[in-house]
Amino acid sequence: MSEDYKSMWESLGLDLGAHDALLEVLGKGYQDIYLAQKDRPEGMSYFDFVMSEVHGLRIKELMDEKAAGRKVIGSFCVFVPEEIVRAADATFVGLCAGADFATEEVEKLLPRNTCSLIKSAFGFNLGKVCPYIESADMIVGENTCDGKKKSYETLKNLVPNLYVMDLPQMKSDEGKALLKAEYLRFKEAVEKLTSITIDAERLKKGIEIVNNKRKAIHRLAGLRKADPSPISGLDALLANQVFFYDNPVRFTESVNKICDELETRIEKGEGVFPKGTPRILLSGCPMAVPNWKLPWIIETSGAVIVGEESCVGERGTRNLTDDTGNTVEELMEGIVDRYFKVDCAIFTPNPDRLDHIVEMAKTYKADGVIHYGLQFCQPYLMEAMPVEKALEEKNIPCLRIETDYSMEDVGQLKTRVEAFVELIK
Repeated sequence: MSEDYKSMWESLGLDLGAHDALLEVLGKGYQDIYLAQKDRPEGMSYFDFVMSEVHGLRIKELMDEKAAGRKVIGSFCVFVPEEIVRAADATFVGLCAGADFATEEVEKLLPRNTCSLIKSAFGFNLGKVCPYIESADMIVGENTCDGKKKSYETLKNLVPNLYVMDLPQMKSDEGKALLKAEYLRFKEAVEKLTSITIDAERLKKGIEIVNNKRKAIHRLAGLRKADPSPISGLDALLANQVFFYDNPVRFTESVNKICDELETRIEKGEGVFPKGTPRILLSGCPMAVPNWKLPWIIETSGAVIVGEESCVGERGTRNLTDDTGNTVEELMEGIVDRYFKVDCAIFTPNPDRLDHIVEMAKTYKADGVIHYGLQFCQPYLMEAMPVEKALEEKNIPCLRIETDYSMEDVGQLKTRVEAFVELIK
């Protein structure tokens, strides 16, 4: 960190020894994975800075905003509508859930065969190493999978400010009505927390801020269709991860700046990998910071990742929210419509996701798809089989990977990925 933030971390109740150890591991991992890449766009220096200060300067900004009277709302899921948070002049941040921590303590509260993402969220909380959790005035959980739904019954005893949002499990009129009711309930909760009444003008502004972030990420995604690819999958993933942490206006400007640079690269025929490098679409579970294991394996095995069909990727950002309404009711309807299109694996049946994966593979000219499932994540592991079948019917090679956050299976995964890359060559 560029400054001494220890007094700030201490005031948040972090375990300074454990937090220092975490930052040391993450810093080394980032250096070995990200800074070891060659021919990175110059604009990535901004994201390197963000990651170097993700627990430092960014937390100080949050604390300054809190001191000025703004509220911080933390979320684990893309179904939590950021537009409503921004409309109440509150700050929206993603919460830590991308690495193993305090596993022994977690397994005193949750079964061992709980997915890594849920255990990670608990581990960062129990280990007192996530300043985002500690600085949040409201933590929003959501009833997506059964694992999350039941885990919140335990989490509510660990944090004083948990708000749980129910979600539909079927794409039906009744399901959409449930989502609308829950978003209206969430809007009321945010208004109560912030003491701000969300009117149409505020809601329009919130939608505009979030849509601009998505437009910038859409622009970045579109540039990855080029061959040679002007940016690595690792760096594009990092931008998608920072989407959940950074100041939204600054983030939008930074992504558009790097897109300007990538457009120049494409015009010159320059890329981070040689032209003709096998192109991979990564599909499946979300990858929160610092879950970089599989992308790193793929891109050190002779392939380039050209798209992510993931919540931390196109599934989470691809649709914009309609802002043409003039009343709160009309604008809320636009928010509900937008989020109801998210084709998470919690939905049954879920043909839209299968169609979307096939469509993305064609759009990004992918030579093959790697489906990533977290161990014990039943929705995505069960959907992996119909995904593979749908791709085979279109003659698109698919490799199913099931893993966790540990590094124990790196050798095995690398062998499988290298064999898949050779196959699609």
